Amino acid sequence: MIKKVMLLLILTATVLTAEAQVNLNPSGTNTPLDYANPKRYQIGGITVSGAKYLDPNTLISITGLKIGDPITVPGEDLGKALNRLWDQGIIGDVEVYVTKIEGEKIYLDFFLTERPRLSRFVFNGVKKGQEDELTKKIDLIRGRVVTDALMNTTKNAVQKYYLEKGFMNAKVNIIPRPDSVLANSVVLNINVDRGDKVKIDDITFIGNEAIPDKKLRSKMKNTKEKKFYKVLTASKFQPSKFEDDKKAVIDYYNSQGYRDAEIISDSVYNTSEDRLGVQLRINEGQKYYFRNITWRGNYVYDGKQLASVLGIERGDAYSKERLEKRLQYDPAGGVDISSLYMDDGYLFFRVDPVEVAVEGDSIDIEMRIYEGAQARIKDVTISGNSKTSDHVVLRELYTVPGQKFSRTNLINSQREIAGLGYFDPEQIGMNPIPNEAEGTVDIKYSVVEKPNDQITLSGGWGGPYGLVGTVGLVLNNFSARKATDFRNWRPIPSGDGQRLALNIQANGLRYQSYSLSFTEPWLGGRRRNSFSVGVNKTISRSITGDNREQGAIVINGASISLGRRLRKPDNNFSLSHSLSYNQYITSGDFINYYQFGSSDPNATQASANSISFINTLSRSSLDQLTFPRRGSSLSLSLNVTPPYSRLSENFDKNKWIEFHKWMFDASWFTPLSAGGKFVLNTRAHFGFLNTFSDKRDVGPFERFKLGGSGMGVGNFIVGTEFVGLRGYEDQSVSPVDPKTGQNTGGIAFTKYVAEARFLVSPNPAATVFVLGFAEAGNNFASYRNYNPFKLYRSAGVGARIFMSAFGLLGFDYGIPFDTYPGSEKKGQFHFMIGQQIR
Repeated sequence: MIKKVMLLLILTATVLTAEAQVNLNPSGTNTPLDYANPKRYQIGGITVSGAKYLDPNTLISITGLKIGDPITVPGEDLGKALNRLWDQGIIGDVEVYVTKIEGEKIYLDFFLTERPRLSRFVFNGVKKGQEDELTKKIDLIRGRVVTDALMNTTKNAVQKYYLEKGFMNAKVNIIPRPDSVLANSVVLNINVDRGDKVKIDDITFIGNEAIPDKKLRSKMKNTKEKKFYKVLTASKFQPSKFEDDKKAVIDYYNSQGYRDAEIISDSVYNTSEDRLGVQLRINEGQKYYFRNITWRGNYVYDGKQLASVLGIERGDAYSKERLEKRLQYDPAGGVDISSLYMDDGYLFFRVDPVEVAVEGDSIDIEMRIYEGAQARIKDVTISGNSKTSDHVVLRELYTVPGQKFSRTNLINSQREIAGLGYFDPEQIGMNPIPNEAEGTVDIKYSVVEKPNDQITLSGGWGGPYGLVGTVGLVLNNFSARKATDFRNWRPIPSGDGQRLALNIQANGLRYQSYSLSFTEPWLGGRRRNSFSVGVNKTISRSITGDNREQGAIVINGASISLGRRLRKPDNNFSLSHSLSYNQYITSGDFINYYQFGSSDPNATQASANSISFINTLSRSSLDQLTFPRRGSSLSLSLNVTPPYSRLSENFDKNKWIEFHKWMFDASWFTPLSAGGKFVLNTRAHFGFLNTFSDKRDVGPFERFKLGGSGMGVGNFIVGTEFVGLRGYEDQSVSPVDPKTGQNTGGIAFTKYVAEARFLVSPNPAATVFVLGFAEAGNNFASYRNYNPFKLYRSAGVGARIFMSAFGLLGFDYGIPFDTYPGSEKKGQFHFMIGQQIR
């Protein structure tokens, strides 16, 4: 019987690698081993010592050694076993002991120390907002074994994060320290010194003869030079986006006919401690041109028709990008080859442009077409609408089962879904599933619901009325059908696309306003005929310091309207008709102030009535409502009362209000960037008010007041049009009665707007965009003075945030370029709630 001894094996030189070092401790051994002559043994047993948290059987399995295996000691077998353990990254130190030798059998024990596990990590030198982003980037999980590889990966991830933000000199140092609470655990201190942000000093090109540096720099959207005049342009160097910009440069060369252009080399070098230089060496190659374009496989349309739609002439600069757009899909709009076929049901259509000849600088293209059969729509389904009923979405679609497939109808359907305002426009999906064997296609739409009901809790300064509080509730996806069944309330009856709005404004006894309206967008459920009813009541009192009432005006109103979508000239047109009635009752001082309702100077109460018909013709092709990127919105409306002065010479002009008012609004949206984040919005607005008789003056109603945000807080004369003109005080650009000095408002106005918008966050819960604007407008007391080019101008910046619960909120700061009589020429801040039309 051999005494139990501990004998540390001396491994061969091939075993002593960096990954598997062994601490030698031969003291106390009396087992005879000849290190110069290794001996062959059979493994009699394997044990693991020192493991507290790791499974010994798993560790033995990792070594690759099994009881009964032959092994040479000393030899490389044990070195390989140690390397396998080290490769797992979970072992600190390991020693191999011979516990005993019995004849030809050897018994081994692996004594090891485990690497600590991660209990938590702490950032130092990192901003709070960036900590959350970095936590997602490094993806450290509590309980994970802390290895050198883990710390290196974490360090690289943090450095890459700051590198992409322009901090090229960022330093990261990770220090593990024992956790005083958890055994065998460490806390990782991730220390960051990001340094200064490195800007791009200069971007140069070598080898570009056909295209100037300035044009090439403009194609690099994310790699920009730092110039003093580029206040809003970031110039940080981001390696990943730099690669995208290099591709954009070559894509532009290709679009100009240089199909062989390439970037031979690029260099990024330091020009100073916080400045970089970027240099690109380009081989432009030869410029190519289109020569002959022929068509094969086309039977539905002849070659002349297809060539006309393609729009590429012999001698045009060769561009694969242009060719692909004209064949498949052109974002600029218009008809392309693919839409020509697909809008007529040819869903299975394919076209393959093949270069059949390249001679000198000329290229011949053969268009190989497979037309296929026409496809009809089989099934149309919608998913993701957890709140909105299916029929509310399906009735908006242009893709109807049984019809021929049309790509344009598919795109228009997506626009209509976005226009509902119930779903996130960025996540509307369309998935046509063709079945060529049957000649059919199933279309699956997917949506993501977003909250769109709005609660308004606000306050505003209403001039002489002081602080005016507002409480409002707008249910944009209401369901009257479900209102009687409480089981369908979640938490209110919703899902049928109806609109219910309640609004209350008040300032104690001085001012109260109440309104309630209901809209059914599909009256009858079969055609897009909208029906609306509404009632309102407004009370305004003149109160003295001792709470005595000097006068009051009470307005009672009701309206009913019917609108419908037109099919001609196209489906974007709609026509609406509305009948409105308002009763105005005045008492005390208000009788003389408004000068209507009674011709008796001693009357203590007077009343007037207004019945008007509002007719509106509009067209809208906006792609969405919250942040439109393209399309237009046009509206022409006429608000008219019966022509009392023409019907009878004896009618009481103080009892019945007479007018006709014309309004025209136009708005266009044009994308300025490929991603649609940068958009130009141009608008024009006109308004005209008059009576039917030259002998009758325009009364105090329905007039225009310009200036400020256009919100008109505290207004109680129903029908007054408040038109914004940023940079000027609220309602300041309005004619003043020379006798009374009161702001009476104008009877004609003109306004023009140019607004550049940039989308900061498309999140449907909080859509944010910033803007810069330039606008001009004026307001006129008579048509003798009307001049659409005599304008008060301003410019400024602003921001908007759309929150589903509160609607659109925003502020602007405008600087006036002109001085309106009676007002100061100084900048103005404007706060606004809701979408301002004008």
